[in-house]
Order: sequence, then C-alpha cells, then structure tokens
Amino acid sequence: MAPGRGRGRIRGRDETKEERADRMWSDLIQEVRVAQTGVQILFGFLLTVVFTARYPQLSQTDRTIYIVTVVLGASATGALIGPVSFHRLVSGRRIKPQAVTWASRLTLAGLLLLLATMTSALLLILRVATHGDYVPWVVAGVVAWYLLCWFVLPLWVRRRHTITD
Repeated sequence: MAPGRGRGRIRGRDETKEERADRMWSDLIQEVRVAQTGVQILFGFLLTVVFTARYPQLSQTDRTIYIVTVVLGASATGALIGPVSFHRLVSGRRIKPQAVTWASRLTLAGLLLLLATMTSALLLILRVATHGDYVPWVVAGVVAWYLLCWFVLPLWVRRRHTITD
C-alpha cells in the first residue's frame, strides 16, 4: 500500500501548517467568488425594485418582506466580501491560519444570509406574481432543496468519508 493511504482513502497531505493555510485560503477565495457574484447580482436587482412603478402598489406585508430582503441581501454581501477585506488587512502578519478560520466563518455566515435573502426574495416574487395560497409551500420546498444541496449533502459526505486517527 502506498504511504499515506489506507483502505483506498487518502490519509492526508504532506504539507506544513503554512502550506495548508495557503491551500485552504485559495480554495476559500474560489468559493467566495462564486457566492459573491450571485449575491451582488441579486442585491443589485433588489435595490432597483423600490424605484419601479409597481412598488407603491405593494401591500404593507409585501413592502415589509421587501425591506427584510434588502437588509438580508446587504448583510450577505458584507459577509461574503468580508474575507477579501480580512485578507487585505492581515496580509503579511504571519497569521494566515487564523485568517483562514475567520474568513471561513464569515463565508458560512454569508451563505446562511444568502439562503435567507433568496428565501425572502422568492417569497416576495411569488406572492406578487401569483397571490396563491400555495406560495409558502413552494418556498418551503425550495428552501429544503437549498438546505439539502448546501448543507445536508456536504455534511453527510464529510461525516461518511472523514478519517479520524
């Protein structure tokens, strides 16, 4: 059997703490780029809604959902841009492992806020577009799908395939 391998699974990498932090930072930034783009496009769209002719016709409930959605979108944007600012402010201070930990936490917070933003945006859009009693059920189904794709499946794979010594 090859060194570092057992039962067909890779047992780990031969890298220093700093090399591991560099690799994890690169991975994190690639992940953040994907989420940042989506949240920025969504947030930009949300900012324009208040200036449309249809906005004054929204019910008070729909206006409240809109305001909550904009605040969630702004919060998600801040959390997902946070790792970039974090890196810039601590770069060169020899604390990359700690920076990776904190940037990862900001990214997870941003993903949770993005989930909430997309949920409330979908709720608002479907309420305005359909006025159907089934809207909460559709939104709940989409949220369940997001939770499955974003959290349940990755955590299940992590639990199933993580090797502990």
